[in-house]
Amino acid sequence: MAFTPSLFDLAFPDSPDLKIERKHAQAFNGRLCGVDEAGRGPWAGPVVTAAVILDYENLPEGLNDSKKLTEARREELFDAIVSSSAVSVASASPATIDRLNIRTATLSAMVRAVHHLATVPDYVLVDGRDVPPGLQQPGQALIKGDGRCLCVAAASIVAKVTRDRMMVQLERDLPGYGFAQHKGYGVPQHQAALELLGPSAHHRMSFRPVRLSADKA
Repeated sequence: MAFTPSLFDLAFPDSPDLKIERKHAQAFNGRLCGVDEAGRGPWAGPVVTAAVILDYENLPEGLNDSKKLTEARREELFDAIVSSSAVSVASASPATIDRLNIRTATLSAMVRAVHHLATVPDYVLVDGRDVPPGLQQPGQALIKGDGRCLCVAAASIVAKVTRDRMMVQLERDLPGYGFAQHKGYGVPQHQAALELLGPSAHHRMSFRPVRLSADKA
């Protein structure tokens, strides 16, 4: 069972500090793992999670919250992270999201991402408020962790780039919804496509706007 050891939570400042984070990593034999997700809010497509163990002696330059980076910079950093770090990705499909709910599906995918790392972590830092149940390691939730912790920032980049690529491919397979542009988020273009075409098999029927569009069809 995962737990947050309240007496031993690692302290992080409001922005990444390499010296502090390297010290934390050394306390766990370098096996400090960051976890984040991309795609909790969209109406369509999977939620994607990533787990990353950085090599703090070989860090990609410019790691930051993926939302603060341009698409081109995220792509560059993705390649640098994958080539220098232990990385694992896991996702949950729209059907799984509908069956479990988005929170449970996301936390379950996070556990799978950590579990499939080639290097077994000793401590897990998770962006947000929840430590996923089922982790085999002690874990700590870190609110706004993608902007405070380098390994969580790296996980946010990997998750975001992976999911964006999946949505671009989905647009090729299922044209008309604009997935390559809005990545499944609830923008006016997506709403208009839903009203015209109805939901696809890749939409999350448990999300109210999608369910309402199906009722109108």
